[in-house]
Amino acid sequence: MFPPTRMQALSHIDIEEPPVISAQDIVSYNAQTHEMKLTASAYERIVKLEVPVRGRSFVVCVDRAPVYWGAFWTPVSSISFDGVTIWKPYKSGEPYIVSLELGYPSQSFYGGDDPRNNPVILKSLEQAGKLINKLTISQVEKLPRSMKGYELYSWQKDNQLHFTLITGTNRNKAVEEITSSDDVISESSWVRIHVIGADTIKTVLGKLQGGEDIFWLAAPRSDQTPPDKIDFALPPQETIDTIKEQAGRSGLNLHTTLN
Repeated sequence: MFPPTRMQALSHIDIEEPPVISAQDIVSYNAQTHEMKLTASAYERIVKLEVPVRGRSFVVCVDRAPVYWGAFWTPVSSISFDGVTIWKPYKSGEPYIVSLELGYPSQSFYGGDDPRNNPVILKSLEQAGKLINKLTISQVEKLPRSMKGYELYSWQKDNQLHFTLITGTNRNKAVEEITSSDDVISESSWVRIHVIGADTIKTVLGKLQGGEDIFWLAAPRSDQTPPDKIDFALPPQETIDTIKEQAGRSGLNLHTTLN
């Protein structure tokens, strides 16, 4: 096993057999979020993998030809790393997903180009029928749980009622982040979904898991001035009540706030 500090020259690496993760182990790869959904047995193999605090190297190959390298990393490590990482999962169980991340403990420690969506890799995954360019809400059975719940924003624009559901965090969301129509749906972490119309947001909320907290904010907690034609506000009480009723039937805790 080569430590990450000795992995710069891919041409001098001997490929192990069998691989830790083979093509047969991959159920799908999301090119937008860089998440790999694995079979249950492959995921369990990663859970049990011995990963020292300085990481355990891996090489991503297509037809046994190395494309790029990275390292399995344990979240308990206090040592930073400037390469691609797969964080060792804490425990067994669904959703059997691991993510290819840049740097450890955060992307700010990464330097260089992003190799994760190398065209050779994407072509191989597409040919195998395992490539997902991005997920849509209709393709997801359930959205992931969030430690800090979800935030819901609503606004009027061009006489239409817009909504964005986004993963809750400690930081304030930027207006551009909230109003973006470029959805991001992770099956294990980050979610941002923009829709138009009360009936559509009810469908989205129906994808959340029972017991989830949703904080419906009347306006972003941001000093930014919203762009023209965007009026952040809670909709009429009748609309609020119908959405709350739907959330209640789904076992969700929907809180409205003016702050």
